[in-house]
Amino acid sequence: MLRHEFRPGKLVVGLFLVAAGVVFAGDANGLWRAPWFAIVPLVLGGLCLGGATTVVVRAIRGRGEAEAD
Repeated sequence: MLRHEFRPGKLVVGLFLVAAGVVFAGDANGLWRAPWFAIVPLVLGGLCLGGATTVVVRAIRGRGEAEAD
């Protein structure tokens, strides 16, 4: 199996999308009520945090590569 680069930004976005799915699955099963617009802050917040995470990781990895040269 080929190894691949770990990308924490995608992990953050995936966790927020799973959380949005859990919220609306609970609403569909009648466990709680979630307003229809609750998906907007979950998805947009996850995308923004994932982007910020990616920027931080690139900055950290870029510094490490510059020091190695």
